[in-house]
Amino acid sequence: MTTPLTAPAAAPDRKPRDDEIDVYGLTHPGRVRTQNQDHFLISHLRKQMVVQQTSLAERDQLLTESQRMALLMMVADGVGGGAKGGEASRIALEAVTRYVSRCQRCYYAAGSDDDREFFAALQDGALACHSELLRRGEEDPDYRGMATTLTLYLGHWPRAYLLQVGDSRAYVLRDGELSQITRDQTLAQELVDLGVLGRHDAAGTRFEHTLSSSLGGRQTEPVVTRVELTWSTVVLLCSDGLTRHVTDERIRERLRAMTSAREAGEGLVQDALDGGGTDNVTVVVRRAVARDG
Repeated sequence: MTTPLTAPAAAPDRKPRDDEIDVYGLTHPGRVRTQNQDHFLISHLRKQMVVQQTSLAERDQLLTESQRMALLMMVADGVGGGAKGGEASRIALEAVTRYVSRCQRCYYAAGSDDDREFFAALQDGALACHSELLRRGEEDPDYRGMATTLTLYLGHWPRAYLLQVGDSRAYVLRDGELSQITRDQTLAQELVDLGVLGRHDAAGTRFEHTLSSSLGGRQTEPVVTRVELTWSTVVLLCSDGLTRHVTDERIRERLRAMTSAREAGEGLVQDALDGGGTDNVTVVVRRAVARDG
């Protein structure tokens, strides 16, 4: 049975359990393109003890269920013709996942009130991935010029950290209101920020989807943002294949009416396809649902 998006009378004063994190992701090539250069990843990061060897007979009784330290979600939208874009987004997710999984610096810093070390750890991970993509291109001319966006969410209750490179987006729905947390790293946004173009003037121009920052591109500027989490916070990560065709108002309607992360994600992808589906579209939706027990 699905649970409607209604906050309980009194939200639990604790961290959500694994079975209370409702998260779902999907990707679709769209109606026009034959290749899907988007990739996404959802992963629980855990504390775990592994018994390698013991003389004790009841070995399994030594181990308790491993504790979730963080929820990792990522969306990457590849740039480049042929297979280059899809390869770039795949490499990015794999490289950043390896970095985060072995970086104890991330976990200790995430529990601290001082965000600077944690911000630096995530930015270092993105820069390491950027270097890896450049190296691959230098070694193999077929992959020279490949690049990708990356939008990363690392939830470490009661806060989350969002890393942004490119124009994939992260949204947060809180108290029924939708906010775009990330800033598009595009030439259009740069021109709007400089006052050269108005926001409406920039829409529909070639600058709107020309990246000013990417992993593997000419320039990369990873930006990390901290977000406070509550039980009613809903998070959406998406590639620009969604936002090309689906307005923020429609996204807000979908998330406010959602009965599950899967239902919201599938509905948003269908909205993008109904709007034309001119690009690959990827979404990841996350919410917390308090359950009995």
